[in-house]
Amino acid sequence: MDHIWSPWRMKYIARQKAPRGCIFCHALKKKDGVDNLIVKRGKLAFVILNRYPYTSGHVMVVPYTHASTMEELDEASLSEVMLLIRQAITAINTVFKPEGFNIGANLGAMAGAGIANHIHFHVVPRWGGDTNFMTSVSGTRVLPEELCETYQRLKDAWPKG
Repeated sequence: MDHIWSPWRMKYIARQKAPRGCIFCHALKKKDGVDNLIVKRGKLAFVILNRYPYTSGHVMVVPYTHASTMEELDEASLSEVMLLIRQAITAINTVFKPEGFNIGANLGAMAGAGIANHIHFHVVPRWGGDTNFMTSVSGTRVLPEELCETYQRLKDAWPKG
């Protein structure tokens, strides 16, 4: 049992963990690719795959401005967010051919925002019967393709212009 409480293990347990900061701001600093999952960068906002998607093709549209409320964004940023949402719908329709979409934002932690300090908008493709017992019973999500494949397919299908 000595190996369980080794000095190395105690250092690992006791070490200070660096604060993660904002995952969106962190992703912006990386080169675009499967490492950061940014599908499209605009002038004022960008589109990134959700690392924990509800369905295949689930993306988020995020303004560059680190803001937690709609009121903090200027009109140009809000306009570009809407344009990128429309482009995301076009690309997702091309690749996945969903039967519908959920589009929205959870504003504030009490509204369910997992990342409450940087506003973002979800674009979730939907199909009849796309929820199953795995999500409902065990909280596990099952996706038919890996994120790196979804990333490349959406990037290739992104509308030009």
